[in-house]
Amino acid sequence: MKLPAEDRELSPHTGYTRRHWEAVADGLLGAAWRWASPGGAFLDLPGRPSVSGVRSDGLEGYARTFLAAAFRVAGAKGDDPHGWLGRYAEGITAGTRDPGREDAESWPLILDHDVQGQPMVESASVALSLRLTREWLWDRLDTAVQDRVEDWLRGALRHVPAPNNWYLFSSTVAGFLEAVGRGDAETARARERALGLLETWYRGDGWYADGDGRAFDLYNGWALHLYPVLDGYLTGEPSVHGRRLREHLAGFRLFFGGDGAPVYFGRSLTYRFAAASAIGLGALTGNTPLDPGISRRLMSGTLRYFLDRGSVGEDGLLSLGWHGPHDASLQHYSGPASPYWASKAFVCLLASPDDPLWTDVEGTAPSEGPDTVLAIPSAGLLVQTTGADGVVRLHNHGSDHVRPHEPDSAKGEDPLYARHAYSTRTGPTAAGNVRDNHFAVVVGGVRSARRRIQPIGAGNGDGWGWAASWHNPVFASGPPMVPGLRVESVTVARGRYELRVHRVLGAPPGARVELTGWATGPGESVLRPLLGWTGQDELRAPQGTAFTRWAVVPRLTADAEGTAIFAALASLSAEPQEDVEVTAGPSGLEARWSDALVTRVTFDPIEVTGA
Repeated sequence: MKLPAEDRELSPHTGYTRRHWEAVADGLLGAAWRWASPGGAFLDLPGRPSVSGVRSDGLEGYARTFLAAAFRVAGAKGDDPHGWLGRYAEGITAGTRDPGREDAESWPLILDHDVQGQPMVESASVALSLRLTREWLWDRLDTAVQDRVEDWLRGALRHVPAPNNWYLFSSTVAGFLEAVGRGDAETARARERALGLLETWYRGDGWYADGDGRAFDLYNGWALHLYPVLDGYLTGEPSVHGRRLREHLAGFRLFFGGDGAPVYFGRSLTYRFAAASAIGLGALTGNTPLDPGISRRLMSGTLRYFLDRGSVGEDGLLSLGWHGPHDASLQHYSGPASPYWASKAFVCLLASPDDPLWTDVEGTAPSEGPDTVLAIPSAGLLVQTTGADGVVRLHNHGSDHVRPHEPDSAKGEDPLYARHAYSTRTGPTAAGNVRDNHFAVVVGGVRSARRRIQPIGAGNGDGWGWAASWHNPVFASGPPMVPGLRVESVTVARGRYELRVHRVLGAPPGARVELTGWATGPGESVLRPLLGWTGQDELRAPQGTAFTRWAVVPRLTADAEGTAIFAALASLSAEPQEDVEVTAGPSGLEARWSDALVTRVTFDPIEVTGA
């Protein structure tokens, strides 16, 4: 991938300009097209197939790279020096000639999500790309080809999506068909259904749940905000969705470390710099609280972060993983072309070259400024940044990956949601290794899992913040639950420190409790006992994380029976530690910090105050 020379006057932090974004898009497209089928309908990238099979994976390669090409060419007002759109026109002509047929070019049909659903995901990228490039591609197709494309796309309107952001895929297809004069009652129903569900998923503070449960993650930016806000931008119709994006970015701006890394949290992390799509979308549409130079700093920072750390292999392709290949970052639906949903980040190219997004001097990333703690009560999240090192920590007291109808089962635990804390420099340990940032009750030698998270509250103080939740511990062997057993958890974040308080209720005789800290290299983090803990050691995670091949996890242990309160001080830093004194009271505890701030955590009900 050949990039232009850095421009440190315009972009003092990253060196990247609009020309770099265009060059990256061209480089990724050129490498991917080396793996095209003869007619260009499939881009069959090398690698392990997804659960959907190689034909769906090939369509995914076509559709997701098409999105990058569409943003690239539409942002250049049709200038297409590499002839990308001609290739996609040939591919769509071949792919829709006889959908469902088992030949070299025919696309798979779009069916229900539990039958053959992945093509529905890709239909949204195809439809959005056609909409963006209408005058240079769609309008030049033969009417017969346009009819075939419409017939294939309508499969997304006639089949059942997954019960989450997938409903926005059919809405995106409907939006394209209406934009080209092919709308009808069927397209209207699809849009009405999707937008209606989106309203029920909105929780406030700019955050949507990804479905009827409590999954809050990066899908907020690259799906739940992107599709409706971009639709409103293309139609010229302002809506509530733009205002919600602005509110979302007020907190989401803190999710990027000083090195450009987004917080490693939630599923589909192999989409990498797609995390920046919401930043670019806000700048493009004017729905952002950020100055243009700060928006570009965040966007270019995360793009460069991944390019500098091996996300693109020697073959020019995005690998399945985080930095480089990393299996623990993947889901069963991840295929060789899945990482190309990173193409969504190129939405920023729709902003013209003379837009302040590209002409203003880069600003400083919010995580590089003063230490900040921000509570997001609607999602049960607590964001903590430290300007000295630019590290972002995310404390999770409200986001899980459990659908409302699913049981609390330890066998369904997802490390990408179940941990108490995540960051821009650490990832959860792999399954089979010790759990990091986890509070476990050990009964009969079996450690509990944290599955369904019930938020209690969150709030901001003066330079500090807190969040609290409770859960019923579940076990992978033996009885799945212990009657009456419950864990209440509180995190108080301040500077680089985290006061972690847990109350156990209903612990059976012989039970033990364990608390683990950050998974890092040796000596890079601290977990110090303050109240209730009697044992302290370190465990090894030989499979490491997305950031290190091998990790050390600090652990505290104690016996527990009935009701008991435990407190510890954690820090993702080996710097000199804060001196905190904790005293227990009849209804909670009091923590006195070295500068005389007193934090009180009380239970029944849970309240956190500081003075």
